[in-house]
Amino acid sequence: MDSSKLAALIRDVPDFPKPGIVFKDITTLIADADGFAATVDALVARYRDRQVDKVLAIESRGFIFGGAMARGLGCGMQIVRKPGKLPWKTKRVSYALEYGTDTLEIHEDAIRPGDRVVIVDDLLATGGTMGAVAGLVDALGGAVVECAFVVELAFLKGREKLGKWPCFSLLQF
Repeated sequence: MDSSKLAALIRDVPDFPKPGIVFKDITTLIADADGFAATVDALVARYRDRQVDKVLAIESRGFIFGGAMARGLGCGMQIVRKPGKLPWKTKRVSYALEYGTDTLEIHEDAIRPGDRVVIVDDLLATGGTMGAVAGLVDALGGAVVECAFVVELAFLKGREKLGKWPCFSLLQF
């Protein structure tokens, strides 16, 4: 399925979560069996020959793609969550948002030194979340193969914030 057909499966929701924002809703993409399969297949094909040890999925919509990617790549998967959601010892990172800060956690043994990691999330906006998670991978001794996204809002220039970490997005708006 070509990118224009995938893009057509994503619903625009005006004024969510606040007035003036047009939210890119992927639930319509994942509800379409062919669209979801094409999305996962494209992500898996990109990393098939890149010796990926782990797919690291960001809460919560990154989980949708992370498990399917790990299965397709024949590698492990780990998750990054909001505080208090993981049952084992964690490493935490806080990062700036437009208004305030947010925090994410990962199990301290989720990434081993030398692990080659693809980090996946549904959408790249300003880059704050992905930058924080990529920093966690670095801190745990892993190597970020790439930061992968289904959708990139290019006008927000989030890719620039990710500087040293390579990025890939299937769709750009």
